[in-house]
Amino acid sequence: MHSPQQRAIALIQNYYATFNAGDRAAFLTLLTEDVAHDINQGGTESGIAAFRTFLTRMDRCYREQVCDLVVFANTDGTRGAAEFFIEGEYLSADAGLPPATGQRYRLRVGAFFDLHDERVSRVTNYYNLEDWLRQVGA
Repeated sequence: MHSPQQRAIALIQNYYATFNAGDRAAFLTLLTEDVAHDINQGGTESGIAAFRTFLTRMDRCYREQVCDLVVFANTDGTRGAAEFFIEGEYLSADAGLPPATGQRYRLRVGAFFDLHDERVSRVTNYYNLEDWLRQVGA
């Protein structure tokens, strides 16, 4: 039997595997109904519907893959963290950001998780927005 820590690590790895596969339906099943999503340098959105809307916008504006993923979790499996690189292409202008012309970028990202009943109940993402702006030529 796997420990709570091992199950937490597997959940976070699956979160990113389904993201990379583009399987949004499977991705959303990994979240609690009231999931809190802390957006990098932005606000907090709550619930699966808000997360689905966020993913729809992201898929329209960006093509991204998570690379070089490293996952950590506490021993009781209630909290986790991930560090990775996001490799992407800026496809369509996102509100308040520069025009998109297919610019490619690679960013180091940190993410922090609360986990409940083997689902993600909170995810907080951090990356260097200034670095992204520099890479897309803003």
